[in-house]
This record gives sequence, C-alpha cells and structure tokens, in this order.
Amino acid sequence: MMHLFGAGSSVLELNLNILWWYWLLLFVWFVSLILIDILVFHRKDHAPSLKSAIWQSAVWIALGIMLGLVVWGVFGGEAGGQYFSGYLVEKSLAVDNVFAWAMVLTYFKIPKKYQHRVLFWGVLGAITLRVIFVFAGLAVIDRFEPVLLIFGGILLWSGIKMLLTKKGHEYDPAKSKFYLVVSKFIPISEKLDGHKLFTRVNGKRMATTLFMALLVVEFTDLVFAVDSVPAILAVSREPFIIIASNAAAILGMRALYFVFDILKDKFWLLSRALAFLLIFVGIKLVLAPTAIFGYNWFDFHIPTNLSLLIISSLLIGGVVGSLIFKKSNSGKIFK
Repeated sequence: MMHLFGAGSSVLELNLNILWWYWLLLFVWFVSLILIDILVFHRKDHAPSLKSAIWQSAVWIALGIMLGLVVWGVFGGEAGGQYFSGYLVEKSLAVDNVFAWAMVLTYFKIPKKYQHRVLFWGVLGAITLRVIFVFAGLAVIDRFEPVLLIFGGILLWSGIKMLLTKKGHEYDPAKSKFYLVVSKFIPISEKLDGHKLFTRVNGKRMATTLFMALLVVEFTDLVFAVDSVPAILAVSREPFIIIASNAAAILGMRALYFVFDILKDKFWLLSRALAFLLIFVGIKLVLAPTAIFGYNWFDFHIPTNLSLLIISSLLIGGVVGSLIFKKSNSGKIFK
C-alpha cells in the first residue's frame, strides 16, 4: 500500500553500511586539513598572490577528487557518482558565495592580509550550517516527501532570478537588514586592531570591522545554504556522501575566493551556468516524489551518471564560454 505522502525508497538512497569509525575517519581527515592550513600555511597574516591562490585551490581540488576516488573504491560507482555530483554542485554554488564575500570584505575595507582569517571562520560556519540543514532536510523528506516540491521551487526561483538579473553579483551590507539590526546592538569601532575581532576604545570594549565582516559573511553563508542544501539533496540522500562532498568543496572556498576576486570578470558566464544548474536540479527535485498526498506523481529519477555529465557540462561550458567570448559594457557578447 502506497504511503500517504509517498515517502518510498529513492534511487538516491544508497543504504550504505556506514560504520561509526567511517565518520570518525572523515572527521579526523577534515580537521587535520584545517589545522595544517591554519597553523602551517596561514599562521601569519599575509595577502596571497594569484599564483599562490591558484596552487592552493588546485591542491584543495586534488584532495577533493582523491576523497571521491576513495568513496568510489570503497562504496562503488553509484556512491562515487553521487559524491562527484554533489562536489561539483557545491563547488559551483561556492563560486556565487565567494562573489558575495568579495562584496562584504570590500565594503568593510578589510585588508587582504586579514581576509583569510575572516574566511576561515566563514568556511567553518558554512560547513556547520550545511551539516545541520542536511540532516534536517533528510528528516523532513523522510516524513513528508512533497517538501521536495518546495525545495525544487526554491532552486527554480533562484535560477530564473539569476538569469534575469543584469547587475550580476552585487551585495550591499549597508542595505542588509541583518547588518542594520546588529549594528544597533553592538558598538563598532571604525578602525581595525590587527586581526582582533574586539578592541578597546577609550576603555570601552567594541567590535572591530573585522568582526562585523565575519558576522555578515556568516549570514551570507546562511542565505546560500538555502540553495545549497536542496541542490545537494537532488543528487544524493546518503548523509555520509553529502557531508563528505560538501565539506571537501567548501574547504577550498578560501583559496577559490582569492582566485575569483582577481579573475571574476574573466569568468563572467559562470553565473549563467550556475543559473541553469539550479534550474536543472530544481526540475530534478520537482519530478522526484513518488506521490503527493496519496496521488501518483512522476517518480522520475535522472541516473547519477547522466546528472554528473549534465552538471560537468554546464560548468565546463561556463568556463570555456567565458574564455572564448567577451562581454561588452552594454552586456552584449562579441567574439
């Protein structure tokens, strides 16, 4: 007998036998990478060069691919395909995230040498939010599968809005309600005090602009998680795969930020590719439910390998297209 809400098994649910020590190994792996990064390579505040940022980004990508190959070898091709699909989805959404970070750090006039410290905590916050949202999302889907229509609708709306937006990636913290509310309750110093989050001015404890930048960065992480989590749930429902692919993609966001902060105008078509990616995974979610309130629904699932191919093609197309075509000030494309 069909469940009232159609929460039947999905081809995305692998039902892997994830032992507790698999989670422990995954946790130790990521914590070790974070500690090495912050205590060895970024122990001292400095502004990374473009060459350094590209190399660091390449290393993070290589580590993400290596973890995916381990997942593929241990759990099989379907699990590996879901990992890489999730990794590419999160990595592509990270591109949009870093553009917002650039706007925030520029607004607060945070020097390059201190930006990595802000982004370090921003990345940790992003991972934490993803973990919370993922398990919450899986719990909701398990009990009420029609919520996939809501998730799909969010992604479709985001993708269409991105296609119709002409100004690109603009974020003005001064117009953010979050920033306006926080600034009323927290005294803010107009000056930096090294990489400190708080300082004293005339004996009064105040937050530095570095702290405010961090708060706004964390808020943007929360906003982007609203798109990110539904998107990842469109390609996998296995918690271990989702967390592994998300964390691997997010940890490289800091290096990616310093690359795209310099090259963002060169890869202008990536935003369009990302819009189509959101629309694709949105449609995927909308078609996924088995039944809606007892009525048969599409119960249509795109094979993992085909999803991976489509996602990869969109991203490659955005990068290659940006290199082939240039954008004029009027917004028209010319070769």
